[in-house]
Amino acid sequence: MIQLLKGEALRHLFFITLLLSIASVGHSSAFTLQDTLRADTAFQPATQTQADTIMAAGPLAVTSALPTMHSDHLLRGERLFFGLVYFADKAVNCAACHTMYQADTMNWNPGASEISLKYLNKGSEELENVLLRPAGKKMAEAHASIDLTSQDVVMIKGFMDHIAREGIKEPKPVINRLLLFIFFSLLFLFSIVDLVFLKLTKRKLILLLTILISITYLTNTLVKEAIAIGRSQFYQPDQPVKFSHMVHATLNQTECLYCHTTAGYSHSAGIPSVNHCMNCHIIVRDGTNSGRFEIAKVVDAYDNKMPIQWIRVHNLPHHVAFPHDQHVGVVGLDCAECHGEVEKMDKVMQVNDLSMGWCLGCHRTREMDIMSNDFYSVYMKLREDVLAKRTDMVTARMTGGTECMKCHY
Repeated sequence: MIQLLKGEALRHLFFITLLLSIASVGHSSAFTLQDTLRADTAFQPATQTQADTIMAAGPLAVTSALPTMHSDHLLRGERLFFGLVYFADKAVNCAACHTMYQADTMNWNPGASEISLKYLNKGSEELENVLLRPAGKKMAEAHASIDLTSQDVVMIKGFMDHIAREGIKEPKPVINRLLLFIFFSLLFLFSIVDLVFLKLTKRKLILLLTILISITYLTNTLVKEAIAIGRSQFYQPDQPVKFSHMVHATLNQTECLYCHTTAGYSHSAGIPSVNHCMNCHIIVRDGTNSGRFEIAKVVDAYDNKMPIQWIRVHNLPHHVAFPHDQHVGVVGLDCAECHGEVEKMDKVMQVNDLSMGWCLGCHRTREMDIMSNDFYSVYMKLREDVLAKRTDMVTARMTGGTECMKCHY
């Protein structure tokens, strides 16, 4: 009996191992471009003949010639950008500050795509001036140790133009949860088929336990994913301008209502226009953290009479109405109660899930100031109940705050 049990256990262990091996085929964590470059040890640096010819013709010729640069020169520009050509004190890794991919935290430096697009139609001499002779204080400190030749700048410019035209290939997503779901689905199907038809496993208890574990995992995953449909908790997109609420609201003590002027009396809190931003940035042109690059976007939008395309973070379904004037102007809710401590965020993130259950929980438990707030003067019966101490507190539920038509109209 013991030998039989061992055999069945080994058979299941072998099957699980086989499924894991199959599921892992094609899956890889997001590899970085640096890994690819370092793996190419056979690359030999190209001669500078073509670069010298281009440089001799002037900066405009450099720009026009870059799209047809030899692949070796383009690869060298890529290596220079990632700091893989020079070593020791002369090594410069542009990608360490100007990242290729979106970061979880605020990176005050412009990304590789941003600077590539900005200098796409400019000559290499302009890029060289920025790299080697920057004007801004912040950039001068960051670029103090850069030691590149004019030919190096031409190669880097070629790679940057390639990024601007072709874009950056996104890393492969990590799909561990999907693989686990597929694995448990296959395990469940095999166990059912074996239990009903194949009967390879003599001990039905092992099969039943396998089926139970698989069903538990699959059901839990399906329920969680179904509940999450239409919700975007922890959503934290990159904005077109790196606007930090930490800097503006906490360090500079800017009030929420100075920018979101309509939150107290309108359905929407409102997004400040570029004109509103220029109230301060007509003077402030050099940021402590970001230098001039980010503020220049605001100034350019103002000069060109173009709005900044901000990305909305807190989204509700179209059939849900959330009036800011009712919650902020009448009830007096603090912004942080729904949006979290935005004044401590460099990148705004949706903290709460903003689900119907979350809203109803507040309507059922939050006490309303029904006695001193004139907005509630129509609820005379509730006021009498409070005065007569027939009720301890009044909530939004008692004034119809949980009725469907209060939010869905």
